[in-house]
Amino acid sequence: MALALLTGQRPADVLKMCRDDIRDGALHVAQNKTGKRIAIALTGELASLVEKLLAHAKAPAYLIANDDGSAVTAQQLRGRFEKAREAAKVNFQFRDIRAKSGTEASAAGGLDHAQKLLGHKHQTMTQHYVRARQGESVQPLRKPGIVEKGSQ
Repeated sequence: MALALLTGQRPADVLKMCRDDIRDGALHVAQNKTGKRIAIALTGELASLVEKLLAHAKAPAYLIANDDGSAVTAQQLRGRFEKAREAAKVNFQFRDIRAKSGTEASAAGGLDHAQKLLGHKHQTMTQHYVRARQGESVQPLRKPGIVEKGSQ
């Protein structure tokens, strides 16, 4: 889940990430759905996470790997995710992680940053992801500091 959140990629793209995708200080992704190619800088939390994932099994080819180094399948990911979700007593889908990633990327670096991270061709799709999570921004009825007596 952390790899999906930090990279903003779809579950299928996360599952196929492998050691060979790491070069020139970045994690290179070719998205299955769109064919879009992006290079995500290996810095901060993502760099630490990738280091831990590579140390998980003996020289794994895949970043998300079973103990024997083989790739985790979509079915295995789903089962593990469902167990983790039940244990945490939360209710969301794995695909919701991508929307959260887009929303956080937009808040941190703007809509353009979120669009690039998610690999969207058009900013309208990125806006759809971000708006659905954030909701519409509105102002309160009264300005701060204007409080009528007895209404506290």
